[in-house]
Amino acid sequence: MATIKSFEDIEAWQKARSLSKEIFDLTSVGTFCKDFGLRDQINRASGSIMDNIAEGFERGGTKEFIQFLAIAKGSAGEVRSQLYRAFDRNHLTNDQYNALSKSTTEISKMINGFIIYLRNSNLKGMKFH
Repeated sequence: MATIKSFEDIEAWQKARSLSKEIFDLTSVGTFCKDFGLRDQINRASGSIMDNIAEGFERGGTKEFIQFLAIAKGSAGEVRSQLYRAFDRNHLTNDQYNALSKSTTEISKMINGFIIYLRNSNLKGMKFH
């Protein structure tokens, strides 16, 4: 694994950032922008994925990072659930739902893989160097 110097180097964070932007764009138009509760909740949850990856990385310790990655993974699950609600309320087309769900699942798998890697490594985090 290449040295990660910043959370911006983490591919899961990059993909979560793109997902958050895409969800924001979709929730800003049409019927979605008027469903205030769901709109705000899905935007917060999608932002939470990238924010928890960043916060965990910045903490500097592997155990804390894993904890925050688990929270980010949970937020990805929350987004997937909210996508079902958005689709059921006709805010998303079938193609939009499928693409967003696929992207969210991919991010979740990446985060899970990163958690497994960190748990099996001897890394103690930046604060121990």
